[in-house]
Formats: sequence, C-alpha cells, structure tokens
Amino acid sequence: MAAEPSLNVAELLREHLQSASPDLLRAMVQTFAETLMSAEADAVCGAEYGERSDERVNSRNGYRHRDWDTRAGTVELAIPKLRQGSYFPDWLLQHRRRAEQALVSVVATSYLLGVSTRRVEKLVEQLGIKQLSKSQVSEMARHLDAQVEAFRNRPLDAGPYTFVWVDALVIKVREHGRTINVHTLVAVGVNADGGREVLGLEVTSDEDGAGWLAFLRSLTARGLTGVRLVVSDAHRGLVSAVGAALPGASWQRCRTHYLRNLLAKVPKSAQPWVATLVRTVFDQPDTDEVKAQFARVLDTIGDKFPDAAEHLDTARDDLLAFTAFPRELWRQIWSNNPQERLNKEIRRRTDVVGIFPNRAAIIRLVGAVLAEQTDEWVEGRRYMGLDLLRKARLTPVTTDADQPETDQIVEIAA
Repeated sequence: MAAEPSLNVAELLREHLQSASPDLLRAMVQTFAETLMSAEADAVCGAEYGERSDERVNSRNGYRHRDWDTRAGTVELAIPKLRQGSYFPDWLLQHRRRAEQALVSVVATSYLLGVSTRRVEKLVEQLGIKQLSKSQVSEMARHLDAQVEAFRNRPLDAGPYTFVWVDALVIKVREHGRTINVHTLVAVGVNADGGREVLGLEVTSDEDGAGWLAFLRSLTARGLTGVRLVVSDAHRGLVSAVGAALPGASWQRCRTHYLRNLLAKVPKSAQPWVATLVRTVFDQPDTDEVKAQFARVLDTIGDKFPDAAEHLDTARDDLLAFTAFPRELWRQIWSNNPQERLNKEIRRRTDVVGIFPNRAAIIRLVGAVLAEQTDEWVEGRRYMGLDLLRKARLTPVTTDADQPETDQIVEIAA
C-alpha cells in the first residue's frame, strides 16, 4: 500500500486514536515516518505532490517498500521514488538506540549460539523483528562493543565525586555447558557539577571483598577522587574494600535494606510496630535529634525484643553516617533507592534475555543501558545543588586525638 502524498498528521493521529487499534503505536510510527519522507521528497522536487509550479525540478515516480525495525516492531514503509535521481531518508540508516540495539544483539547472539532456542524465537517475535542475519548481528555487536568499551574506560575527570552508590545484580550466564550466576557490579556517583553519572560496570564470579576491591581500584585508576560517602546494602567484603580503595570515605548502610533485615529478627505481628518506630529516627530535624531518637527507639525495642535491639545497636554508626552531611541531602544519601530505580531499568532489559550466552553479552546489554542512562542524566537537571555539594565536601579534621577542640574545617580536594 503506497503512502498518501499530502498527509495531515493531526487528522491521521485522531483517526488512529479513535480506532483504538491494537497496533496503534506501530501505525503511528508508520504514519509519522511516511509523512516526514513525503515532506522531504517534496523539498527535493521543489514543489508539493501534484502541485504545478515553475520551481519544480523533479517529480514523484511511485514508491518502493522497505521494512524498518523499530521499538514498535517491524514497520513496512513506502519510500517515495523520483523520476530523476533517487531519494532515501538518511535517518533510516542511523543506528538504533544503544539499549535497543544491544537487546536485539544479545537475543540474536543467544539464538545463533543455540541458547534456549525456542525461548529466543519467541523473544524475537515479541520484539516485532522479522529477521536478522548473522552479518547484521556481527556488525551490531562490533559497533556496540566499541561504544560500551569506550564508556566503561573513559576518564573520570568530572570529580570530585562526593557521593557514590554501588550495588550488585545477579545475572544468569551459560559457561562451560552449564548455567551459573555471576555478579554485575555497578557504581553511580555525583560529580562536581551536581549531576549523576554511571562510574563503572564489572562482571565478577563472586560478590566478595576481592571483587569489590578490584572494582573500586579500577575506578580510582580512572580518576575517581574526593569520595566522602559510599551508599550501599551490606554486601560481603564491601566495607573493607571501601576502606582500602577509598581512604577518607565513610559508608552509609541503606536504611531500606537494613530495615528488612531487622524485621526478620522480630515476630511478624510486631513488624509494623518496629518498622514505624525505626522510621521515626529519620523524621528528625537535625543530627542531635536523630541520635536522641535512635537511643529512645533502641530502648523501646530492647524492652520486648533484645536480640533485635542488639542488631540495631550494632548498625548504629552505619545507619547514621548520613547525619554528617547537610540536612537537605539526607533523603538522597540515606538509602540506595536511587540505585534501585536504575536496577529496575537494567532488569527490564535483562529479564527479556533470561540466560545470557556469555559475559561479553552481559556487558554489552547492561553497558548500553547504563550509557543511555548517563546521557539522560547529562541532559536533565542537577541531582544536587552546587552550594550543598560544597558544604558536603567540608569535613572536620581532628589534628590531635587528645585535643578535639583544635578541630579544623577543610575542604576535600578533587
């Protein structure tokens, strides 16, 4: 079916919305693409389709059809032909968005390697892609790998990175004929301009101290400096790795994850009561009140559940590390929730694949998602104000352990 020459986008959009077609998005993509091509072809001809004009330098000569793979699925486009010369829209040749390209590449690679063949065939159909050749997959993978590698190894020169969030995701991969779990380590930081950026990505066999230490040292080797606070869940070996790789940085244990651990220490019937009590600690207006309320909550819980109170007391310093920083930043740094939102975006893509064919495929897909997210953050507004960041970089330094009154305030250098 050929595209209509002079298309009214508003009318066509209204028709699609009124029809409530199940293929609405795909139809809209097709309509808008063909409208754009029609306008570009008219510009090349020097006049609109069917218009008599002395300025006309060329005329239409029918259409040729081409399948276009998009997020909405494969769309059949009618591309205008010209009587003299040729017309082809440059934007049809542009690469897909990195994350979409990576997803298609990983799924196709899984198919070519024989991983979960039936499942992958269904996934390809769900993506709306009719066919992909081996050469297309190879070219897509080469292009993506170069992009992701450049992103992962770029210099971290926008510091100091005052706050850093880290987390690990478990992903299944096929190795040596069997399926195993590997750990994908991700770090996000706030740079000197107050913007967020993904600092690094690594895939390790085990989430232990050695893995975390190697990961953090790779970040410092690329330029990570000025870290005052690392926010995360209580990953095994992470705290010691932070001390070794990021001297001067403290650790904030995610309040959300910790509360889940604490509630496991009390009967289910008492969990809402304990959760409400603990949350009151974080509702206080200043540092002194936070610490005073923590002590009151500890005593109250200890009267009924001494084991839970002991667990809470042990975590005191890690849970309250955020109080050393400006009050306006507390909500952003007392939990790993910002990282959890990023993890959901990663999971949305990795769950489509299920079992990855190799570790390179994990880095390709997750790296593409993280690169896109960083681009979006760069284009968005600041995550933290510059004045607040400057205050956060001011830290008390005790010159003599026996003379605390000689404390000075200095700024951590980049």
